[in-house]
Amino acid sequence: MKNKITVVGAGNVGATAAQLIAYKELGNVVLVDIIEGVPQGKGLDLLESGPVEQFSGKILGTNDYKDTANSDVVVITAGVPRKPGMSRDDLIGTNAKIVKSVVEQITKHSPDTILIVVSNPLDIMACLAKQVSGFPKNRVIGMAGVLDSTRFRAFIAEELNVSMEDTQAMVLGGHGDSMVPLPRYSTVSGICIEELIPKTRLDKLIERTRKGGGEIVALLKTGSAFYAPGASAVQMVESIIKDKKRILPCAAYLEGEYGIEGLFVGVPVKLGSNGIEEIIEIKLADEESNSLKASADAVKKTLSELKI
Repeated sequence: MKNKITVVGAGNVGATAAQLIAYKELGNVVLVDIIEGVPQGKGLDLLESGPVEQFSGKILGTNDYKDTANSDVVVITAGVPRKPGMSRDDLIGTNAKIVKSVVEQITKHSPDTILIVVSNPLDIMACLAKQVSGFPKNRVIGMAGVLDSTRFRAFIAEELNVSMEDTQAMVLGGHGDSMVPLPRYSTVSGICIEELIPKTRLDKLIERTRKGGGEIVALLKTGSAFYAPGASAVQMVESIIKDKKRILPCAAYLEGEYGIEGLFVGVPVKLGSNGIEEIIEIKLADEESNSLKASADAVKKTLSELKI
């Protein structure tokens, strides 16, 4: 029996995620949205690409959460996107109501699923999803570090004119301007990027990574990024569905790890069939540790503004 993967939200991020899940043949896809006709139309369009892309899974677009029953993994992308001049935190009130409603419906029909939260502000929405669902911490995961790290990887590869396949990077912390890129843990074929990129250039790449989402919002003017966020969420789905046990930076609920308590913060985790199977604690220099704690404090401050 094929795995069942639900994507909530048929906007750009959700549609991109659904497309990649189908093309990678990770399972049957349910695309759900409240707008009548949109998930049905995008689902049918995606299905009709099957003969060209040679995938065999089923695609269902729906407005009814009953169709999501018994999903193995649910990717939550629902919410309003950023506009130029907005921070992710500006979305908190509107998106909290949307995510709360989504999680209530999902948990009703799929009580054993694993939730991957993509909606912004991501760390806060992950906290809300855990609270509303009552799920254990291993089954609620925020997609943040994968996206932030892939942006950093892309900028490193572009800077050095090397293959992106050989480039690895690590970004911890909250999904916002306080995120913590770690050059010491970022490499090209095992070579630390601090040996390859002068500090002045590296500092600029780090700053560009922190502002990566905002850069795209400013260019698009009427929306936010979706190719990289969609691909990042699907990398997490694949590791879970295939029990690959990838070590990926994700927003995880911390209970003392890294000296952080009761918050979702981006850290390296092992992703397998049980969701987060291990939180990896890497050694941080004092400056890195202080930056991570400052990022966690920023998440905590935003979380205090959540009124649901």
